[in-house]
Amino acid sequence: MPDQRLNDRCATGAPDAGQSDAGHIAPAAPGRPCLREQALHVLCLTDARAKATAARELYRRASAETDAALGCGLVLPAPAGVPGRPRRPELVPPREVGPRRSPHTELGRATLIHALSHIEFNAINLALDAVWRFADMPPAYYRDWLRVADEEALHFTLLADHLATLGHAYGDFPAHNSLWEMADKTAGDVLARMALVPRTLEARGLDASPAVRARLAAAGDHAAAAILDIILRDEVGHVAIGNRWFRWLCAVRGLDPVSSYAELAAHHGAPRLKPPFNLPARRAAGFDDDELAWLTAQQD
Repeated sequence: MPDQRLNDRCATGAPDAGQSDAGHIAPAAPGRPCLREQALHVLCLTDARAKATAARELYRRASAETDAALGCGLVLPAPAGVPGRPRRPELVPPREVGPRRSPHTELGRATLIHALSHIEFNAINLALDAVWRFADMPPAYYRDWLRVADEEALHFTLLADHLATLGHAYGDFPAHNSLWEMADKTAGDVLARMALVPRTLEARGLDASPAVRARLAAAGDHAAAAILDIILRDEVGHVAIGNRWFRWLCAVRGLDPVSSYAELAAHHGAPRLKPPFNLPARRAAGFDDDELAWLTAQQD
């Protein structure tokens, strides 16, 4: 079980004795926490770049560990203050984030890159939360989501570095908390989490990414456009992981995936998905014809 230091650290944001300023995980020692406990430890970090560094290091460590080191069956109590966040950005309702600015101005590009950085920071948290929160899933489930955390951390770092070239840092502009709000709603059921985070909110990124990339490229920010190419490539894989485990859980529970998704979306108040849909990316991510037909039928 995680010790009291972890609970205190999540509640206060204070540095942990086993954590360096750079976000590195303390060296392995006999009796060290399982990988799921370590994922919770990283989730509680409040420094965004330290969290990204630690998430990547945790995945590298997990790649060399046995399935037993994952702690698949361990039920972990939730500490206060999950997830750890920096003091900035200020979190506001979506309509108060600020006006949409043209990416043809440096400030407009900075606010757009900041918004994307915030999405990727939240995506690190979501992947780590999927690892520690849900016990008794197969080892491959935890390895999948640790890989997602690693790739989301790369995306955040690329965007934050690019934001620095525009004279800004993550936290300089307000942001909203919609992604994590859905994590809270689905905290009690891994099926709902798989349905409504990767297959809904993250899949919206597949739809939105081409238009955002085009805006950045048209504004001459080809470096940002190249980062969006990396993100879209990886996000197809992340949504595919959500699809894989959603279907696996439906099969285990004897549920129909299409009707179960509709029920979960209604029950948890998932946002209504709006076209245009990136159907090639959705197909590459594993949505089948029945699911895509249901999706498009909702627009009628």
